[in-house]
Amino acid sequence: MTIDRKIRAIEESSDSNPPPLHPDSAGRLSAPTGPREPSPYGKWLLIALGLSFLALLVVFPLVNILVQAFASGWGAFAQGISTTEARHAIWMTLLITLWVVPLNTVFGVLTAWLLARYRFRGRLLILGLIDLPIAISPVVVGMLVMLTYSPTIGLLGPFFRSQGVRIVFAWPSMVLVTLFITFPFVVREVLPALQEHGHDVEEAAYTLGANPWQTFWRVTLPSIRWAVMYGVILCTARAIGEFGAISVVSGRVIRQTNTLTLHVQRAYGDYDTVAAFGASLLLSLIAVVTLVVQLGLKEKRGEK
Repeated sequence: MTIDRKIRAIEESSDSNPPPLHPDSAGRLSAPTGPREPSPYGKWLLIALGLSFLALLVVFPLVNILVQAFASGWGAFAQGISTTEARHAIWMTLLITLWVVPLNTVFGVLTAWLLARYRFRGRLLILGLIDLPIAISPVVVGMLVMLTYSPTIGLLGPFFRSQGVRIVFAWPSMVLVTLFITFPFVVREVLPALQEHGHDVEEAAYTLGANPWQTFWRVTLPSIRWAVMYGVILCTARAIGEFGAISVVSGRVIRQTNTLTLHVQRAYGDYDTVAAFGASLLLSLIAVVTLVVQLGLKEKRGEK
């Protein structure tokens, strides 16, 4: 008997033999049943626990910020966010963001393109260094900048002081620490998009006579534009909300090196709750807008 006939005989014997019968509690024989359906109560219980946890951590604090910001009326809220200190904090936050986001976008896309298109020694080390700002505490980042650029204890501080350049306790150090902390976002969004896109189309463009600049603008960038926008949104939100590193290197000088997050801490410490919750509401609105834009970009990327 050939192997095929043996297999066919085994299949026929398995089909002809019914499943074994098992006695139930009453002594009657019954065929084994399939897996039981999960209880709907367990599913709803898990959903309720998840929503309760989310409400305690996110919804209730946001609602409390909204209520406290307008507890004394719209006029008090408007006055709290329009003081000289608040306006300067908003301007300083925007200044840092305007420096950080374009620089991290350019160098983030360049780094992602380099890692996606080339294989070289040290590539894994660079990938690890890109994730370092996520793993290290922002306060430690601030201390590293202090130990490097401080005019008294810094390694390079005396040189910059002799040149009349002030880095620590001024906006340059605040930009440096924010650059370091927000650098991974653009890279980590663009790198998978470049790897998925491949480089066949780019090579075809080179074959047709396009130069590298034309290839980037007409071939590469359109294929990764949603990833770039997503990384820019994340970078912007993180730059606006940075607190730990900036609190170390800024000196917290009012109307000089105070950002919006530092202004919230100072106002709350001075028992100016209206101004503190008003600035917190602005930061919360930025977070909500960021979330909405993220969802929109995810939909766009899913359509592509």
